[in-house]
Amino acid sequence: MAAMLGAVPLMIGTGTGSEIREPLGYAIVGGLALSQFLTLYTTPVVFLYLDRLSRRRAHPPSPNEGSASSAPVPAE
Repeated sequence: MAAMLGAVPLMIGTGTGSEIREPLGYAIVGGLALSQFLTLYTTPVVFLYLDRLSRRRAHPPSPNEGSASSAPVPAE
C-alpha cells in the first residue's frame, strides 16, 4: 500500500518533465492495485481447494456411500 501511495505523486504531478513520469505512475499504481486485488482474492480460494483436496484424501468415500446402484433390490 505504501508503494502504491508513493507513486500517486508521479500520476498527478505537474511541472517540467511530468509528461514523461506520468505513465510510469499509472503503471506502478495500476500494477500494484491489480496484484493486491488478485492476491487477496485468489490466495484464499487456492487454500480452500487444497483443504478440500486434503480432506478427500484423508477420508475417501466408501464404495457403498451415496451410490444409487447399491440400494437393495426388492424381491418379486
